[in-house]
Amino acid sequence: MTNKGSNIKSKLPSRHVSVGPKSAPHRSMYYAMGLTEEQIYQPFVGVATTWNESAPCNITLGRQAQSVKKGVSELNGTPREFTTITVTDGIAMGHEAMKASLVSREVIADSVELSVRGHCYDGIVGLAGCDKSLPGLMMAMVRLNIPSVFIYGGSILPGNYKGKDLTIIDVFEAVGKLASGEIDENELKNIEKVACPTAGSCGGQFTANTMACISEAIGLALTNSAMTPATYEERDNYGFESGKAVMNLIDKNIRPRDIVTLESLKNAAVVVAATGGSTNAALHLPALANEAGIKFTLRDVVEIYQSTPYIGDMSPGGKYVAKDLYEVGGVPIVIKSLLDGGYINGDCMTVTGKTIGENHKDVIFPKDQDVVYTCDKPLSEHSSVVGLWGNLAEEGSISKIAGLKNLSFKGKAKCFDCEEDALTAVLKNEIVAGDAVIIRYEGPKGGPGMREMLSTTGAIYGQGLGDTVALITDGRFSGGTRGFCIGHVGPEAAVGGMIGLLKDGDEIVIDAIKGEINVTLSDEEIAKRKKEWQPRTTNHNSGSIWKYAQTVGPAHEGAVTQPGAKEETHTYADI
Repeated sequence: MTNKGSNIKSKLPSRHVSVGPKSAPHRSMYYAMGLTEEQIYQPFVGVATTWNESAPCNITLGRQAQSVKKGVSELNGTPREFTTITVTDGIAMGHEAMKASLVSREVIADSVELSVRGHCYDGIVGLAGCDKSLPGLMMAMVRLNIPSVFIYGGSILPGNYKGKDLTIIDVFEAVGKLASGEIDENELKNIEKVACPTAGSCGGQFTANTMACISEAIGLALTNSAMTPATYEERDNYGFESGKAVMNLIDKNIRPRDIVTLESLKNAAVVVAATGGSTNAALHLPALANEAGIKFTLRDVVEIYQSTPYIGDMSPGGKYVAKDLYEVGGVPIVIKSLLDGGYINGDCMTVTGKTIGENHKDVIFPKDQDVVYTCDKPLSEHSSVVGLWGNLAEEGSISKIAGLKNLSFKGKAKCFDCEEDALTAVLKNEIVAGDAVIIRYEGPKGGPGMREMLSTTGAIYGQGLGDTVALITDGRFSGGTRGFCIGHVGPEAAVGGMIGLLKDGDEIVIDAIKGEINVTLSDEEIAKRKKEWQPRTTNHNSGSIWKYAQTVGPAHEGAVTQPGAKEETHTYADI
């Protein structure tokens, strides 16, 4: 037996399962799957997808994976495809199933890590569709620190009804319109049938498309790969090139932690702020930073937001959807505008093997469009996403203010200890202008799982109350949420945070310009309520959601479940 492949694999993890006499049993199993001797001695690349038939977000990923595999093979790599789970928020929304959503991010990251570790893969190309699968796959890449390329599965095409482009958000808001009598059930049915006409992830600058933009901005995805719609054959070209790219990274030993740095995290936050992206980015960026051993909290994210101009007129706060951004040039024109304006560090490394500045030096900013603006003539001088601190949120909170007319609020609290009760009150028309709807015990620990509240916010907005009602929660909001909605309130109710001490009728004061959120109570009254407060139990006392609740940290640090790279004594890539 010769030691074939030892020169190629001398420092790669796959040498443990493919090189030398001791690997004969392992090679035997590869022969069983039809691999040739030559393929066994090539680098192994895991092609990880979130393909499933659970939702349109993921349904094209199996096809796209085949293109990735061809790209890997083109440069003498051996692709090994495997899948992991997703929980699709649009289907999980508004009921008990949403407790599984954020938990799935950790399961995705953990399962990819275990599959790669268990089979000693040398690189990863990750394909993701729905919200939590994007950060989950990117977290796994940084955690393992083997050469990796991320690729988004692509956005859905917009629906159309009565000459108006639709997204899934229009359906959620239509439920509120039905409750208020603005439309009837037949109108609702007509809207629901046409809102989602194709495969792909939700069409506006919601969480999936926000994280797709981040994948380019942070450098883990190929330039211009994010905004191409899921059904376009062009996506297969990006898959092929991503497969080739990971082989080049293996050859050059460029790893995710060479790419995901403090400066590239800042670049990602800039792009989120500039495009009016999802508030969930302020949860996922700290989690991604944690995998690299970098401290990057909600406050860090928000400070960047505050100094970034708003230049992307994207839904839900703006006019356009992902397909519109694709048609005028995609994420590269956003990055080009920000580079020219001095808001992005152009020296950060990317998966192309070049810096982000080098990748965009020849991009020409299109002038005959109004989807993306230049930084010297922005939609607004300030981001559409803001952070809020005060006695109601000592660890902070976050809100997307795009499209809001009034940036201050004073109203009376109406408290609910779960989303279902709040949604019922909204649909019964029990919420009126001036109410501060409090939804608590929905945080990472208290939910458990930190549910999104799109069903409730959509219903409020659909009833025409979006500018006059505040919704405040220790849970999360969909990237599609609009209106005066404040999430990620910390400390959460389950650990004795102020949000859990509120009573009906308490005066809530919000100033989005100053970044403040407070309840008008004396220190003495707050101290009295803290003394009287008793922790609550949940019905999740076993299984994966219970396990999550035991380990999850606070939202302002990313709601992570393990200490990340700062506690590492070895990295998988160096086994």
